[in-house]
Parts: sequence; C-alpha cells; structure tokens
Amino acid sequence: MLISKTPLRISFAGGGTDIRSFYGIHGGEVVSAAINQYVYVILHKRFDRKIRITGAVTEEVERVSDIRHDLVRAALEAAGIQAGIDVAILSDIPSAGTGLGSSSALMVGLLHACHRYQGREVSQRMLAEQACEIEIEVLRAPIGKQDQYAAALGGVRHYRFRQDEQVEAELIRMTDEQLAALQGKLLLFYTGMTRSASAILRKQADHSAKNADYLAQIKAQCALLRRDLEEGGCGDALGAILHEGWELKKQLADGITNPIIDEWYRKALQNGASGGKVAGAGGGGFLLLCAEEQAHEALRKEIGLQSLDVQFDHLGTRIVACSE
Repeated sequence: MLISKTPLRISFAGGGTDIRSFYGIHGGEVVSAAINQYVYVILHKRFDRKIRITGAVTEEVERVSDIRHDLVRAALEAAGIQAGIDVAILSDIPSAGTGLGSSSALMVGLLHACHRYQGREVSQRMLAEQACEIEIEVLRAPIGKQDQYAAALGGVRHYRFRQDEQVEAELIRMTDEQLAALQGKLLLFYTGMTRSASAILRKQADHSAKNADYLAQIKAQCALLRRDLEEGGCGDALGAILHEGWELKKQLADGITNPIIDEWYRKALQNGASGGKVAGAGGGGFLLLCAEEQAHEALRKEIGLQSLDVQFDHLGTRIVACSE
C-alpha cells in the first residue's frame, strides 16, 4: 500500500496571469501559498487484474482506457500502470469547485503515488511539469499553471511564468515569526457554492486580449506584495492588495461573483476585514479574508459560514506511507 499527501493552495495575487493566452505574450506572475488542507491518494495492489477507483464516484474496469475519471486514467497511463490496482481518493475538504486548486493537487498526488508505485523517484518540479502537461495539453483543461506548482512544491512562493514556458518558483523570504503573523491574519469561509472553474476560466482565456490591462494590473500586484512580505510587513499590505485584486478580477468575466457573495464580502469589510477575494476562478467555493486576529470572532459571527484557520504547508507533495 502507498499513500501520497498533497496540499491545496490559496492565491494572494496574480491569478489569471498564469493562463497561456496571457503569459505567452506578456509573462505571468502569481504569489500563492500551499496550505494544510490535503488530497490523499491511496494505491493498493490487487490480487486480480481489475482496476477499482474509489472517490466521489466508484468504478471498476478491466482496462485503464475504460476509466471514466480523466485524471486517474491519465496518471496511470503516464506511469505505465496497466492493471491490478485499487485507487482511493480522499480530501480534507470538498474535492471540486472550491477554488483551492483541488483538481491539480489530485493530479500531482496521483502522479507522485503512481511513479513511486512503479519504483521511480520523480522530483517535485518534474511532477508539477508533468501535471501541467497532462491537464493542459492532453486533457485540454482551460486552466493555468499555478496550482500544479503550488501543490508539488509547497511554501509561500512567487511564481513567474515565462513566454517560453519556463516557470520560476522562488520562496518568499520570511522568518517563522513573520509567517505565523501572516497566517494569523487569514480566514477561509466555505460558501457552500460549487462551480465549474473551467467555464469561468475559458471565458477569461477568450477575453485575455480585451482584459490585458486588468491582467497587467493584477500581475503588478505580485511585486508589491512580495516586497511587503520580505521587508517585514507581515502582510500589512495584503488586505488592500486582495481588495484591489478582487475588484479587478470581477472585470474579467461574468459569473465571478453574485449578490450573495457580494453581501458576505460587504459584511466582512464592515466587521474588520481589510480585504479579501473568492479563491480560484470565482463564483463560489471559499472566500478568503484578511483581518487582524481580534476581528476573527466577529467575522465568524456576522458571516455565519463554516470557517477554516489557515496554516501554510512548506513540504509540498510527499509519500506518507509505503509498504510491501
């Protein structure tokens, strides 16, 4: 039996500039953090030759090509696993439509587990690159590159997506005390709304030329935020950057917000939040807020949604169990 553990992520700035239609011309940047919410992939060798997938939907097939779950099928094919395996998928939070990069975290975790199952040690960066290749090129998902790298590498990082497809992933230099202070300002609220990120992202990609000015402003926020974090601000500018980025993001496509989300956000600003955004493509999932810790209790009371405190993950994807 073998188990991989792969973190989800929150994005602070730059979201949308990691899509090829933008970074292929202008270059993209994202500042994001892996968090302590995880996707787990369990592999177990079967006595017979069948393949059984257990997750949101259960299926049992004779051949890899018959697997309906696109990510599982692609990972098994990439690793050369042909038959005789159980694949179980678990997640700390709802596994789709949350805005925390769960699909790409699953892709990274599947690849990590499958390669190790085959006796191969593959670097975290290679896992991120292969996950991007499969999701974007093979499965034709209209997504960016940030989620795969955050899931694979972990940490609080500044990513740069070059026009030549190269990706730079630099850790933001912060002390343990600064990281703890930043964590203490963050809250996630689960809206209970799930949505198809693909539909929103496809609209953004189609409108990338029209939205180029908005996306350039969103990209420019990354350097400002990194400077604040590394100069000891402990995220003092984060609230304002999140707020400005959210206002810009809402201009990119329809469906990024709705009246219910707007009302939650209005309450948040009235009760101590300095800024926030809907995680991921928007339209539902998790609402990320920045506020001093003394305001958290009031925010929980006024917003009335299930909440999560944020802790960062610094390890990225890893194998946590492996036995013969």
